[in-house]
Amino acid sequence: MTDTTGSTPIGRRAVLIATGATAAALAVGAAAPEAPAAEAAPAAAAAVCTLTKEMTEGPYYLDGQYVRADVTEGKPGAPLKLTLTVVDDDTCVPLGNALVEIWHCDALGEYSGFVGDNGHSEPDDGTFLRGGVLTDSTGVASITTVYPGWYRGRCVHIHVKVHTNVTLTSDGSFTGGQELHTGQLFFNESVTARIAALSPYSTNRVTRTTLAQDGIYDEGGAASGLLTLTALGSSASSGYAGTLTLGVERS
Repeated sequence: MTDTTGSTPIGRRAVLIATGATAAALAVGAAAPEAPAAEAAPAAAAAVCTLTKEMTEGPYYLDGQYVRADVTEGKPGAPLKLTLTVVDDDTCVPLGNALVEIWHCDALGEYSGFVGDNGHSEPDDGTFLRGGVLTDSTGVASITTVYPGWYRGRCVHIHVKVHTNVTLTSDGSFTGGQELHTGQLFFNESVTARIAALSPYSTNRVTRTTLAQDGIYDEGGAASGLLTLTALGSSASSGYAGTLTLGVERS
């Protein structure tokens, strides 16, 4: 099933904070050529916040998923280590104790709770490749999963929500709170092509929709959910680290 309904993208905006402290930090970096350039980067990066675009939730969301840092449940595929940082897009202040929830299909394009929609028969417990974690005091949520596969009509992607003020339940899930963001995470096409050549991805016979062909990704880069991917080893099978800052509206 193609999740192309209900998409209402919100225009992104950037907020530049030109404080004396930021200016001073940049000035110090410029005045100290012996210091590595990377040391000045955090001050410059912190000066700009971008509202991450809202995107369709799609048809495969399920309530009541587990709060957990590893959602793989033994599913085969290239490892994917996500580091998602949640910030207030107006102030750049990190949001601690926000719940970042993800869900995505497996290597064969099947979602838990909906197995068979992409033409494959496999066990379905309704929870694999679903879950979320609370951000730490710096706004960071770290989640271990596998690189997603694909299904008919969509490029490779991960769905994401950000909630605040949730209540953790005794069964390991969460309830209540306020939903601040619903979006999707996207992947560099050259990396996806390398992953697609690996087993079990290569056994997915559904024609793969590329990033450029996708009807939801809008070429907006990081503001539209495009991850920065870093190889975890010398081959694609070693997997990737994916990072992104999610700028959200707090009210």
